[in-house]
Amino acid sequence: MSSLLYRIGRAKRPPFHTMPVAQAREVYTAAAETIDPPRAPLARVEDFTLPADDGTPLRARLYAPSTGRLPLMMYLHGGGFTIGNLETHDSLCRQFAQRSGTAVVAIDYRLAPEHRFPTAVGDAWAAMSWLAAHAETLGLDARRMAVGGDSAGGTLAAVSAIHARDIGLPLALQVLITPGTTAYADTPSHREFAEGFLLDAPGIEWFFGHYIAHADRGDWRFAPLNAPDLDGVAPACVVLAECDPLVDEGVAYADKLRTSGVAVDLELYRGVTHDFIKMARELDEAIAAQDAIAAALKKALLS
Repeated sequence: MSSLLYRIGRAKRPPFHTMPVAQAREVYTAAAETIDPPRAPLARVEDFTLPADDGTPLRARLYAPSTGRLPLMMYLHGGGFTIGNLETHDSLCRQFAQRSGTAVVAIDYRLAPEHRFPTAVGDAWAAMSWLAAHAETLGLDARRMAVGGDSAGGTLAAVSAIHARDIGLPLALQVLITPGTTAYADTPSHREFAEGFLLDAPGIEWFFGHYIAHADRGDWRFAPLNAPDLDGVAPACVVLAECDPLVDEGVAYADKLRTSGVAVDLELYRGVTHDFIKMARELDEAIAAQDAIAAALKKALLS
């Protein structure tokens, strides 16, 4: 990982927080799959739209390793609620589908600052409810359904699992990859890894500043660690990186889930940084994490 960080540093890419949002999105999209594996061929890769709660059409992409009636994971990409799209996480979603044997449906939820909190949350909830009701039209089996996401998408997946419990929608699994769960960036790991580990303190503040007012950050839909209770939410596969500002809050959320009686499979990968899950061309840890997630999906959805 250290040699990879050195090579990334030598590229001298300006940090996202020094760019206008439109430029940051372009830069992120252009570089997003540089160290992902090549996009794996699958039996089905299909774009479609589904409605947000205000009727706005949201882009989505279905990945399926076969043409059978498969269970599915709804996937929410990372990017600090501000950058990221279907293209930035295409390779990763293909890997999950190929390795697990299940379908993946990626959601292109609306981004800040054009759409501030809680729009992304509402989009995730609306997409989950739509898939639960209409998966048959895609040839999928919503009776076996999971939610997942990385980084900001991991936050959205966590709050979607809470919402699913609240509306009586049964989920088999929540996959939380390096999620944000706290209201303020004030844990020890935020101080320890504030600089030099890809996701730095100014970048976090830039993302959150675009997304949500400081006074609103205590809302559990942004900080799921603040949820009143987690009893009865779906079992969790939590994947964390040791050298990540968000690692402490990921551990704290896994602990709160366990305290609430929720089954948790916690995987902590040593020596890697935030976003490592998208570095499988370079990091064995990323391959191991993808395999662990695939195994959790198989167990929850196919056994």
